[in-house]
Amino acid sequence: MAMLASPTPTLSPRMLLSVCFVVVTGVLLQANTFDLGTSPIVDTGYASYLGNRTFPNTVAYLGVSYAEPPLGDQRFRAPIPLNRTRISQDSNGVVIDATRYPEFCIQGTTGGGDAGGAGSEDCLKVNIYTPAGARRGSKLPVLVYIHGGSYIFGNPANWPFDHWIHQNPNVVIVSVYYRLSSFGFLATPEFHGSNIGDFNAGFYDQIEALKWVQENIASFGGNPDKVTISGESAGGSSVELHLVANMKGRNLFSGAIAQSVYRTPLPTPEDQRPLFQFYAEHAGCGLGPITAQMACLRTASVNALARAQDAGSSTAFNGSLYKTFHPVIDGQLIPDFPTRLVMSGSFTRVPVIVGATTNETLAGGNDLVSALKPFCPKIDIDDTNELLEAYPSTAFSSESLRLQTVTGDVTLRCARTILASAYSSGHVTAWTYRYNQRNPTSSGTGVGHAAENWMMFRGTNTGINGTTTFTSMTSAEMSFAEELIAYWLSFVRTGNPNVHKLARSPVWPTYTSSHRARMVLQQETPSSSGSSGSVVELEGKPETERCNVIASQADHQQN
Repeated sequence: MAMLASPTPTLSPRMLLSVCFVVVTGVLLQANTFDLGTSPIVDTGYASYLGNRTFPNTVAYLGVSYAEPPLGDQRFRAPIPLNRTRISQDSNGVVIDATRYPEFCIQGTTGGGDAGGAGSEDCLKVNIYTPAGARRGSKLPVLVYIHGGSYIFGNPANWPFDHWIHQNPNVVIVSVYYRLSSFGFLATPEFHGSNIGDFNAGFYDQIEALKWVQENIASFGGNPDKVTISGESAGGSSVELHLVANMKGRNLFSGAIAQSVYRTPLPTPEDQRPLFQFYAEHAGCGLGPITAQMACLRTASVNALARAQDAGSSTAFNGSLYKTFHPVIDGQLIPDFPTRLVMSGSFTRVPVIVGATTNETLAGGNDLVSALKPFCPKIDIDDTNELLEAYPSTAFSSESLRLQTVTGDVTLRCARTILASAYSSGHVTAWTYRYNQRNPTSSGTGVGHAAENWMMFRGTNTGINGTTTFTSMTSAEMSFAEELIAYWLSFVRTGNPNVHKLARSPVWPTYTSSHRARMVLQQETPSSSGSSGSVVELEGKPETERCNVIASQADHQQN
């Protein structure tokens, strides 16, 4: 199996239970692999796929291709739609084994001193989770999940959905693999109007996956007319980009859930030129015109490219403050900064859920300038002074809390207010939340970034190069996870988190400019045992005003 646990010297009882769960699940999946008579098989019309019965009521079809492999001359280009004739001829009438996780896309470094490079370029696949017995005509609502990882790393096997279907066998869930780091987001101005490379190839991967869903998910029992996109961190950022992307009338989804939207600065291709040149030189392809450089990069080894992309984010590269491969403002698919597009009303009008965790931030430093400058390279002293004025010291118990609040709002949390305000003002239904349950395995004291992932995905803590460690959960944690999943899947099924919520869960009010209500999602306490710990609160006026200041700096924050 591709669900990997990072090695550890000793295992706690919590971890031992988790390992047992993974091992037992693996045995069950392996057993089903050899039982064609009873195992689920889906015929898409061009090929048949064998899935795993991961629960009695749940089937997982793993590693189903949605596009042609982006190899050779297709490296650094937008994906080519899946050649169904090729798949049909290659399978030659034999059922394709979709019982094991595929190789994930090539990873970049997490920034913690590790080296990336694990994975495969042939990774444009989806994992599909369905209720047992789902078939064409079932017309079940569909959730399409886009994983996080700063657009640099991430492996969908680390966020499994089998237990979501097991809890609520009324939906189909699709999890998308897309190209990362330089393989997905290489950019230089010479790509404009040429055929030597494509901007935002990794984002086009996501679009191609959504197109594949439109054309094929009915075979798995899904309804292509009722698709909700969802993601956390870079996945939440991707959801936001899909909401504002120039898709020329394509209707690829009908709802959106954006968790902890990574307000990543979107550089221009010109901003990325120094990083491109450093990358090409580090990979041994720095000489000659751009056509020669790209030809060289397309024949370079994955090892050389992995080392080059990791070096670009290190102190070895000092040619620019833009040290990561991210989506860029290409003037076509992504015409402007998301905040400006959202505030101008240029977004897809579908119901949304958007939220963040209580204490998350993606920037660190001893002062606001040192914390935000690496994240937002074009932010200037006037911007930081304006932020400090909006967040006065007198409003916080300590300077560290003040810094955490400012940086957390800039890098993540204010996407909640910006998106929900625009949607509700545009008469589109929006719900917001504050996730307030810390990851119990975290060394910190606050509710940090991705805390809800631990709860929603069986205690996952991601590691380097596509690995993760799953830890077991207490009965109270499992109960809270069920509450979260019920809200999420109610939204997928109906466009409203309340219709199929758990009976014990409070009604989640909509967010409006006159009543900025949100749900505080948190676990039951001993005093509330057997009932929900979640409560409703109002977004305070200072928070709204601060996020308005942050939104006004979109040009320099580039998000």
